[in-house]
Amino acid sequence: MTSVNQDPTPTEDEITTSPDASAELLANSMGEYLRIVLRRIRSGESGALPVIVGLIVIVIFFQAKNSLFLSAGNLVNLMAQSAFIITLGMAEIFVLLLGDIDLAAGYTAACGAVIALWMLALGDPWWAAVLAALAATAAYGALQGFIIARLGLPSFVVTLAGQLGLSGLLLYLINATGSIGVGGVINLHNAVINDIESGQLSPTATWIVMLVIAALAGLVLFYGDQRRRSAGLVAPPVSVTLLKIAAVFAAAIVIAAVANQNRGRLITLEGMPWGILVVLGVLFLWTVLLGRTRFGRYIYAIGGNAEAARRAGISLLRIRTLAFTLCGLTAGITGIIYASYLGSISTNVNGGQNVLNAVAAAVIGGTSLFGGRGKMLDAVLGGLVVGVIYNGLELLGLSAAAQLMWTALVLLAAVIVDRITRRGPA
Repeated sequence: MTSVNQDPTPTEDEITTSPDASAELLANSMGEYLRIVLRRIRSGESGALPVIVGLIVIVIFFQAKNSLFLSAGNLVNLMAQSAFIITLGMAEIFVLLLGDIDLAAGYTAACGAVIALWMLALGDPWWAAVLAALAATAAYGALQGFIIARLGLPSFVVTLAGQLGLSGLLLYLINATGSIGVGGVINLHNAVINDIESGQLSPTATWIVMLVIAALAGLVLFYGDQRRRSAGLVAPPVSVTLLKIAAVFAAAIVIAAVANQNRGRLITLEGMPWGILVVLGVLFLWTVLLGRTRFGRYIYAIGGNAEAARRAGISLLRIRTLAFTLCGLTAGITGIIYASYLGSISTNVNGGQNVLNAVAAAVIGGTSLFGGRGKMLDAVLGGLVVGVIYNGLELLGLSAAAQLMWTALVLLAAVIVDRITRRGPA
C-alpha cells in the first residue's frame, strides 16, 4: 500500500504567491522582497505593474507624436483635466469593493454642483453652498444604499433608475432657478471655488506644500512600520520602508518642479493648481479610512464573501448604506471640482459618460468589478490613464468619437490583462 502525503504545510511558492500574503510582510531583506515580487509576477500576481507599464507606453507614444505632450503647460493641464475623473473614480471604489456599482454618481455630482452654484448666485457664503451640496449628495447616496441593502435589490437597477431620475432633476433644478439659469446654464460666481481649477499656489508655496506633504507621508509610513516592529508584529524590511519614502519625495519633487515651470504665454503662470491639493487630500482621507479602520476591513470582508461577513456579525445593511453615502459625498466633491473646471454647470452635462469614465478609471487602475479587491490609489492611476488618452488625442486633433473608442479599447485591454495575469500559469 502506498502512502499519500497529506502534509498541510504550504510550500514556499504557495506562501509567496498567495494573494492574502504581502511581500512586504514575508520578506526580511530587500533581496528577499525583490525575489518574492518577481515570483508573484511570474505566477500572475502583478499588482499595479500592468497599468504603470501601460501608462508609460501611452505617454511615450503621445510624446513621439507631439513633442508638446510632456511640456509643463500640458502636464499641468492634464492634471487639472483628470481631477474630476479621479475623484469620481474614488467615489465608485467604495461601492465596487462591495461588488456593487453606482451608475447615478455622475448626475449626483451634477445636481450637487447645481445646488452649490445656485446658492452662490443668491449670495450665500461659499462654504455654506459647498456644505449644502455635499449634504444633499451624501443623503441621496445613503438613500440608494439603504434601498439596495434593505430590499436586496441589484445596485445596477437601482442606480440606473437613479441616473434617469437625477438627469430629470438636473433639468428641473436649473429651470427652477429662473433668471439665474438663463439658457440652461448656471455660471460660477465665486473666486474661491473658481480657483480650485483656475488658481494656483506661488512657486515658493508649491515647494513648501509638496515637501511638507512628502514629509508627513514619510513619517506615517515609517512610524506605522516601526510601531509594528516594536510590537513584535510582521512588518516590511526597513530598506523597503525607506525606499517607499524616497519614492514619495521623488514624486513630490517632480510634481513641484513641473508645476513651477512658466506655462503662460502672455503672462507668467507658475505654481501648482489648488485642484491637485484637493485630490491629494481626498486620496489621503479615503486611503486611511479603507486601510486603517474597522469600516474599511468590513468593506473588504463583504466584497470578498458577503455571507461569511454576515455570519461573522458584520451588519451588511449599515456598511452598504455607509459605503453608498461616502460614494455620494465624494461625488458631491467631484461636482464642485467639475463646476470649477467648466466655470459653470448646465443641462448638457453628460453624467452618464462621466460615471462610465470613473468606473473605467477604477477598473483600469486595478479595482475588481466583483468586489473585495482595490484601493483608492487605483482611481489615481486609472484616472491618469483616461486623462492621458483624452489629452493626447486632443493634441493630435482627433475627434471626441476617437477619444471614446480608444478609452474603450484601453479599458477592455486592462480587464483582459488583469484576467490573464491573475489566472496565472495553467
